[in-house]
Amino acid sequence: MKERIQKFLKRFSFRTGVITLALCVPCYIFSFAQMALPISTTAKGALWFIFFGLAKAFQYGGLTIIGVEGVKRIKDWWKSKRQ
Repeated sequence: MKERIQKFLKRFSFRTGVITLALCVPCYIFSFAQMALPISTTAKGALWFIFFGLAKAFQYGGLTIIGVEGVKRIKDWWKSKRQ
């Protein structure tokens, strides 16, 4: 099952992987920012569970799509941009 999911995700392009990886950032922000809302503790826990789970799913899905070569490509781009 794990191999089937990985094979399916690796069919996507590098750009799709970067977009998917970037989607984890707003989910992390929403998962912790909702703690400031004046709602019940149960609702806060449910929202945190949903948004934190989505953030992790986007993170791992994006990393699987990008792969090892994509991570190296991003690191090289980041280093060249800083110089």
